[in-house]
Amino acid sequence: MNILETDSERLLTAVRSLLERKGIISTAEVMERMASTDAASSGQGARMVAKAWVDPAYRVRMLEDGTKAAEELGIVMRGMPPLGVLESTPEVHNLVVCTLCSCYPRAVLGYPPFWYKSASFRARAVRDPRELLASEWKTVVPDDVKVRVVDSTADYRWMVLPVRPAGTDGWDEERLAGIVREGDMIGVTVPAV
Repeated sequence: MNILETDSERLLTAVRSLLERKGIISTAEVMERMASTDAASSGQGARMVAKAWVDPAYRVRMLEDGTKAAEELGIVMRGMPPLGVLESTPEVHNLVVCTLCSCYPRAVLGYPPFWYKSASFRARAVRDPRELLASEWKTVVPDDVKVRVVDSTADYRWMVLPVRPAGTDGWDEERLAGIVREGDMIGVTVPAV
């Protein structure tokens, strides 16, 4: 181990110790948060989307307060920035980007994909989102559908509630969650049967 790693580890230990002595957070809470972060995956967000597709009251709650809706399904949001949910419709397709870095709703989608952090994705999403979606993901948004690009920030994270695909009537939540991909909840792809 080199000196920088040793110094960094000592600093982290000192900060944790100070926070614990002041009663701000315990070691157990830190360990719980680390485990929760490591367990986060796009499957969490897919469960939220599937529930919103079958439960109109949950859908309303999710659109009003994504953080509370996530917690309702047992997803730990404590310490995370607020979660907003953008509903795509037949008239509006939402695309989430972080123009400054890689702000991402990790609690509900896991760690961001490598391309989400790239300067190319961030710039192209703002400059020409239709072309980006078509060329990189083969997602063709019809000309009569508005593409809305929303900036995720350090203070507020966003995810997309995509349009439920035709032909899924009667499907249960588990089956619906199985067709929702991470890209669908960022807006680079759309769910398909």
